[in-house]
Amino acid sequence: MMKKAENIIVGISIGDLNGIGSEVVLKTFEDSRMLELCTPVIFANVKILSFIRKNFESSVALHGIDKLDQIVIGKVNVLNLWREGIDLNFGTNDEKVGEYAIKSFVASTKALKDGDIDVLVTAPINKYNIQSESFKFPGHTDYLNQELEGDALMLMVQDNLRVGLLTDHIPINEVASHLTEELIFKKIETINQTLIQDFSINKPKIAVLGLNPHCGDGGVIGTEDDKVLKPALKKLFDKGTLVFGPFAADGFFGSNQYEKYDAIIATYHDQGLIPFKTLSFGNGVNYTAGLNKIRTSPDHGTAYDIAGKNKADYNSFKEAVYLAIDVYNSRNQYAEISQKPLKPKEKQL
Repeated sequence: MMKKAENIIVGISIGDLNGIGSEVVLKTFEDSRMLELCTPVIFANVKILSFIRKNFESSVALHGIDKLDQIVIGKVNVLNLWREGIDLNFGTNDEKVGEYAIKSFVASTKALKDGDIDVLVTAPINKYNIQSESFKFPGHTDYLNQELEGDALMLMVQDNLRVGLLTDHIPINEVASHLTEELIFKKIETINQTLIQDFSINKPKIAVLGLNPHCGDGGVIGTEDDKVLKPALKKLFDKGTLVFGPFAADGFFGSNQYEKYDAIIATYHDQGLIPFKTLSFGNGVNYTAGLNKIRTSPDHGTAYDIAGKNKADYNSFKEAVYLAIDVYNSRNQYAEISQKPLKPKEKQL
């Protein structure tokens, strides 16, 4: 049975408190209409958030709770994960503040696993100050991939523009060696299933960008496109996946070819994210596809240069909340349809 909108519990990890995360979270929920769409639970401390709220002269009302069974529907709940005060210095890289960012993230991930929250939206962290003996992950996605079921895949989303990656956070000189048939199959099958169950697209069309300039120009500028990408895509297409390419990356976005496809897969990080961030105008969302639970985040970082100055644009975070709710509803709908397939009508005699 579908949940009422306001009963969808959106967990929020607070991210780096010296960055803009807390500002965009508070600004998002200043609009009371958001509470008709979901009930947020911020994993932090109500005193520190009240201090930050005063700094930004925010009007949002915060409701402190000590346990997740105390969540009040229709309020901005703040789960008190710690009691002690924290010295904040907006715009600075502080290892101590990094510890609290991870405390919030680990607790919210556990709540997601346990079903105490329905979806998770993560505010930005600093990938350098979060490292410790107990947390040795480059970022959110790698930890979620360990803790949740499935294979995580970063999918950048803005309306109908969806950009995924075959390889993500690896050095450019290692990209070619990572492009194997097995990887291509796994990533494309993940994106195909994601488009069906999470975005309610019945027969998704997927475009794949080539690795080399002009897709290698017939082997003159590299052979990976002809020897690895093309054969793998043909096998997938022959099995029924509507995957096309590889396309030369330089003209693909400029000629608006991307508008013909439900998702575009880039071979490496900047090939996909530079055009995505150029086209998404600060409203993009990072969605972790391929997992059994739903996590989104804004497509920006801690933005230390403007932290504490009341200048942060909260649209990307708000869109991350919207997307998490939309995916949650799509998945529920998909599960319902899958369990109760429609019976074909009997032919009239």
